Amino acid sequence: MSDLTEKPKFEETFEVNESKQKTIHKKYNWKLISLEIIGFILLIIFFLPFVLVIINSAKTNLQITTDPLSLPESFLQIFTNIGIIFQNDSVRYLRSFFNSVLITTVSLFAIGVTSAMAAWVLVRRKTNYSFFIFMFFLSGLVIPFQVVMLPLVRQLQTMKDIFGIPFKDTLWGVVMAYIGFGAPLSVFLFHGFIKSVPIDVEEAAIIDGCTKPQVFFKVVLPILKPIFVTLLVLNGMWIWNDYLLPSLVIGTQGDFQTLPMAVMFLAGSYLRQWDLILTSVLLAALPAVILFLFAQKYIIRGMTSGAIK
Repeated sequence: MSDLTEKPKFEETFEVNESKQKTIHKKYNWKLISLEIIGFILLIIFFLPFVLVIINSAKTNLQITTDPLSLPESFLQIFTNIGIIFQNDSVRYLRSFFNSVLITTVSLFAIGVTSAMAAWVLVRRKTNYSFFIFMFFLSGLVIPFQVVMLPLVRQLQTMKDIFGIPFKDTLWGVVMAYIGFGAPLSVFLFHGFIKSVPIDVEEAAIIDGCTKPQVFFKVVLPILKPIFVTLLVLNGMWIWNDYLLPSLVIGTQGDFQTLPMAVMFLAGSYLRQWDLILTSVLLAALPAVILFLFAQKYIIRGMTSGAIK
């Protein structure tokens, strides 16, 4: 009778496995919950400065200095601050906004197209010099900007004085500098992505009668859309928010200035107009935030697609 009352061995094994699965499931749930809590805390930490900029943009300078963490009495104050900024002749906000849009647009277009063309040629033309040219581009990633910024300014001034090339104190000089500093990373990412593109697609286009430029612009460039948009976002946020390079090439006392340089004019030696500074910072950040929101789905896809294929 004792043998009949005992549980079969397979039932005992099933109960043991089920208990182990429950234990693993509980551990996984706790791990997932812990990661979600950490992610939520990081979200608050990184989003808090942007929230402070928004609420303090709707205050007066006195309210910001007395209680910067409180909510504004009226969010309509932000429109009053915007009107003051637009009417300030020393800031020239609208003109600075146009200059930033012009510099960013031309620089991004030039960096994207020229880097894609250079990477395509380096991948498809297997010559003895392709590897060394590619390494030359990569060397630009390891050289800090602070090392070359003063020689760059002197070189641009020399080109203007001796050869008459107007790269110093002009917007086009800033664009040329951005192309030079943005090309290494762009060529590197394009190079890795193009290697994953089958060459049969290009050969089929050549058989159909396409020339080399047509193959690139009609076949290769549309395939590069994910990584192209990724580089537009990465380089665009850097160029849009950059202050150091325009201040060196254009100068802070010149007729041309970008948005970061315009914000600098609101911070005097003895007076800080925090209400206008934070409002101008919010206005300058909005285009970059909007660009990131619309293109965020391409960023991870463009960074990883070349490695996955």
